[in-house]
Amino acid sequence: MQIVGYDTGASEGEPALLLASDGTVDREPLSTGRELQFTLDGRHCAGTLDGDRHLACEDASAPYCAQHRSRWPCARCTGDCSMPVEACHEEHAVYLAAFAPATFKVGVTRSWRLDTRLREQGADRAAHLRTVTDGRVARQFEADIAADVGDRVRVPTKIDGLHRSVEETAWTDLLARFDPIETYDFAYGLALSERPVAETLATGTVRGTQGRVLVLDRGGSTYAVDMRSLVGHEVRAEADDRQLQSSLGAF
Repeated sequence: MQIVGYDTGASEGEPALLLASDGTVDREPLSTGRELQFTLDGRHCAGTLDGDRHLACEDASAPYCAQHRSRWPCARCTGDCSMPVEACHEEHAVYLAAFAPATFKVGVTRSWRLDTRLREQGADRAAHLRTVTDGRVARQFEADIAADVGDRVRVPTKIDGLHRSVEETAWTDLLARFDPIETYDFAYGLALSERPVAETLATGTVRGTQGRVLVLDRGGSTYAVDMRSLVGHEVRAEADDRQLQSSLGAF
């Protein structure tokens, strides 16, 4: 059995890990309170999904080999392209996202996906800055703002702030430079009083998810798992008994 993907639950339904066995894909729900009991074994390419079927790959590269690694053509676009992707011609939103305590980024997405995109990233706060006719115009605005604000936030940075709130003054000062159409305030129900320990594991009681970060309670400690770090691992359906670093709350 192999972990071949994950669903953040940002669009509909609940978050889940995707597990493949003999070509069939099953969902392992990540609802609050659910007990996960998987031991991680070797890791290799997660292959590819075709609907509810899994096409395996034994290449040692993980989470994906060169053949199965997808590259989004718009990832580094700054609006100087010929709009080669069909989605480029749809209406786009330009937004700011905030991650506690005071990390901010600009981004773009198709207008109808704005709320979903923000939840996929695990944003704590957000602001819809403007709506534009297509992806090229959106990328031009994004590039201008990114020169000052930035357009990327790494998962370790997000984990560092999971137990904190967005600094109100810093966020308010940033928004004052724009004229937002709408602002958002997201809650993920994690109820953390201290920073969880960053770890790669799949055994524990699910506290919740925030974007692609899975939060697990185990042995009196709380752990934050980047679900992408699980993709590609072969797993056994039994609890992992490794000795792990404890959080401060365990003492």
